[in-house]
Amino acid sequence: MIKIYHNPRCKKSCAGLAYLQTKTSDFTIVKYMDNGITPDEIREIMIKSSLRPLDLIRTQEELYKKDLKNKNLSDEQWIEILSKNPRLLKRPIVVTDTRAVFAQPVTEIDKIL
Repeated sequence: MIKIYHNPRCKKSCAGLAYLQTKTSDFTIVKYMDNGITPDEIREIMIKSSLRPLDLIRTQEELYKKDLKNKNLSDEQWIEILSKNPRLLKRPIVVTDTRAVFAQPVTEIDKIL
């Protein structure tokens, strides 16, 4: 099962979705901005991508720059922050049964299909 964590208001996320659609039609779109993202989903992404929570954070977001930059927090604390503030999550992220990628550039998707 392939999932794409997608924000329809983001050009890069829309580009990732369009690219994935050229490769397969067998996937689920997760609109995490509408439905949220759980700590377990974030952990799954981390395990399958070998990324740490800070690798998944959009550091250009005002919330990060104002309140979180230079904070020395544990991975679990960052996971909770991402779950409560899904806007901070980089996108799109594509997840398969065994792997995950942050799909920028969109051709990163090819690495897991």
